[in-house]
Amino acid sequence: MITEPRSILIVDNDSRNRKLLDAMLTPEGYQTSHATSGEEALASVLASAPDLILLDVMMPGMDGYEVTRRLKNDQMTSNIPIIMITAQIDRAARLAGLDSGAEDFLTKPVERAELWLRVRNLLRLKSYGDFLKNQGDVLEQVVRERTADLQRFRTAMDATADAIMLISRRTMCFIEVNATACSMFGYTSAELMQIGPAQLGAGSMEECRIAYDELIANGGANVLVSSILKRRDGSSFQAEVHRQVQQTSNDWVIVAVVRDITERKLAESRLHHLAHFDVLTGLPNRALFYETLQNTLQHAQKNRAHVAVLFIDLDHFKNINDTLGHACGDVLLTQFGERLKGCTRQRDTVGRLGGDEFAVILVMPDEVQVAGVVAAKIKESLRAPFLLKGHDVTVTASIGIALSPEDAIDYDTLIGYADTAMYRAKLAGRDTFRFFTAQMNTDMLARLETEKALRKAVEHEEFTLYYQPKVQLDSGKVVGVEALLRWERPEHGLIPPQQFISVLEETAMILPVGTWVIDAACAQIRRWIDAKIPPLQISVNVAGRQFIEGDVLGDVTRALATHQIPAELLELELTESSLMANTEKTIEGMRQLKELGVQISIDDFGTGFSSLAYLCRFPIDKLKIDIAFVRNITTNPDDATIVRTIIQMAHSLQLRVIAEGVEKIAQLDYLREHGCDQIQGYYFSRPLPLGELQQLIDEKRCLPEASAHLAV
Repeated sequence: MITEPRSILIVDNDSRNRKLLDAMLTPEGYQTSHATSGEEALASVLASAPDLILLDVMMPGMDGYEVTRRLKNDQMTSNIPIIMITAQIDRAARLAGLDSGAEDFLTKPVERAELWLRVRNLLRLKSYGDFLKNQGDVLEQVVRERTADLQRFRTAMDATADAIMLISRRTMCFIEVNATACSMFGYTSAELMQIGPAQLGAGSMEECRIAYDELIANGGANVLVSSILKRRDGSSFQAEVHRQVQQTSNDWVIVAVVRDITERKLAESRLHHLAHFDVLTGLPNRALFYETLQNTLQHAQKNRAHVAVLFIDLDHFKNINDTLGHACGDVLLTQFGERLKGCTRQRDTVGRLGGDEFAVILVMPDEVQVAGVVAAKIKESLRAPFLLKGHDVTVTASIGIALSPEDAIDYDTLIGYADTAMYRAKLAGRDTFRFFTAQMNTDMLARLETEKALRKAVEHEEFTLYYQPKVQLDSGKVVGVEALLRWERPEHGLIPPQQFISVLEETAMILPVGTWVIDAACAQIRRWIDAKIPPLQISVNVAGRQFIEGDVLGDVTRALATHQIPAELLELELTESSLMANTEKTIEGMRQLKELGVQISIDDFGTGFSSLAYLCRFPIDKLKIDIAFVRNITTNPDDATIVRTIIQMAHSLQLRVIAEGVEKIAQLDYLREHGCDQIQGYYFSRPLPLGELQQLIDEKRCLPEASAHLAV
C-alpha cells in the first residue's frame, strides 16, 4: 500500500509556470520536483521515476512531444502518466500530443480545480495499475491459500478502481481493503483492519448487523445503497455502496465496493443549473421562471397577497448586435440583468426568458402601486449608459405589467397579459411601461407624470406662497398668517396642494421644498420690517418626514441669521401624528427650536393619538383645532363638546388655541363664546397671494365685534 506522498515532476522552461504549478500542488500533499528542459526531464526520470509528469509542450531543444515519445517507448517509464500543458487549443496540437502518448491535456492558464481533478484521476489509475502490477504475485499466493470466496474478491478488485472492502460478519471488522479504500478514507491498511464500517459512518453497529443479516437472508444478492460516509479527518462524502455476501467455512464475508459519487453529484447539480438557469446572466430561465410564478401565485392566493409580473423587452436591442457585435450584446444583457436585480427586493424573482426579454415577479402584501414604482425604478436604472467596447451605449426598455388576482390568477394568462401590456408600451413609443388594467395604468402614469414635473419644479423654483390671515377674536385684528405652498406649474396654472403635497412627502422632495418655504417666509418678514409695515407672524407647516429626516433646526437657524428677523415672528406647525414619531428625538429638536425663540403649534389637533402626558412634555405654544371638528360644532353636539374641551384643556396648560376652517358666523360665535383665542378660515379670508394680502393689511380689515354678530 502506498503511504508516502505522490511525486510529480514539473517540466517547463519558464520558472514562473513551474512555481505556479508547484503552489497549486504542494498544499494538496504532492511532492514535486522540477526540470527546465526535455533533456533534464529524461535524466530526472531515469534517476528517480515520478508518479506523474506535468510536461510543457513548447520548450527550447527537445519539445514535449519528443520527451513523451521517448518515455512511452521505454518499458521502464511507459506507465508514468503524462499531462501535457499547452497554450495551443487547436485540434491538431491535441492529436499530436495523444499520438506521442500523453494521457491528458491542460490548457494555459491552468485552473486550480481542473488541475487537481486531472492529477488525482490519473494518479488513481496509476495507483491501481501499480497495485495490480506489483501485487500480482502476492495476490495469486493469497488467492491460492484462501477460499474460493477470496478468488471472487480478487475478480471484483480487478474489475473496479473503487474502494473494495471485506467485512467479517462475525467480528464486524474489515479483513481486507484495497489501496483505494485507504486513500478514500484517509487510513492506512493496518488502521482499517482495526475498525469496521460503523466507524466510517455506515450506521451504528446494530444497524450494520441488521443490514448484513437481511442481505444473507436474501441469498447474498448484490444490493446498492446510498450513504454519507466519513473520512479520518472528519469530512464526509456521498457514496454508493454495492454489497454482496460470500460464505466461508466458519463465517460470512460482506464484500463492499464503495464509489465516491461527489463529482457525479456536482455534475448533476451543474446539469440542473444549466436546465434551470440562463447560462449568460445566471438568472432563472423561462422554465424555472414559470415554475416559480406558478408556486408564487398558489402561495399568494392562500395568503391573499398580490403578485405582479413585469415583462421587459429592451428597445432596439437588435441594433446593438448588428453594430457592435453579439459579444457586446451579451455584455449588455448581463449588465442589464444585474441592474434589474438591483431594482428589486430579495424576495422578488428576476428571470431571463430568452433573447432580450426579461421578467420580474413581485410579491406585494398590500400596495399594488409597488409594481409601478419598480417599473419606474427600472427605467431610471437605464439612464446610466452601458460601457461596451469603449462606447457609452444608452438603451431603453418597454415594460408590461399584469396583476394577480386583479387581471388573472393562473400563471400562463398572467404572463400573456404582461406580454400584451409590454406591446402596448412599445406602441406608446417605447421607453415606458403599461399596466394591463387600463384604469390603474392611467392613475399610475398620472402619478409618475406629477412626480417628474415636481422634480422639475424643485429645480426651477416653480413654487410660491399664499397666505391665510389669522385673526385674534378678542380684538378682531389680523395677528398673523399661515404660509401655504402653491405650485405654479407652467402651462397648467396654479395647482392645488391636495394634488402634489402627498407626492412631495412620499418622494422626500418635501425636504428641499420645506427648506425653501422656511427661507421664503423669513424673507417676507424681513421685507415687511424694511417697509415699516407692522410685521406679522408667519406660521409654516413642517411635514413629519421633514422634521425626522431633514434638518429643520439648521434650516431655521440659517434663515433667521440670513434675514435678521426676530425668531418669535416665525411659527412652525407640526402635526400631532408627526410629533408621536421618534418622540424623544422630536422633543429634543423642539426644545432647541424654542431656545431660538421660534413659536411652535400643533396642527390638526384632535385627529392624532397623543396622550395628555406627552402633550405636557412638548414645548409648544399653541393648539390648532382641526377643521373636521370646527365644521360641525353648531350641528353635532359631540364635535362641539370636543372643541370646548380642547379649548379648556389648552388654557389649563397655558396654551393658546386657534380654530381653522371657520366659514360661518355661527361657528365664529360658538368659538368666541367658549374663549377660543384665534381663528382662520374663509369666513374672514381665503388664502391670498402676497399682493391681495397686502391690500387686506392696508385696509386694516377686522372681524366685526361680538355685538354686531348678535344683532345679525
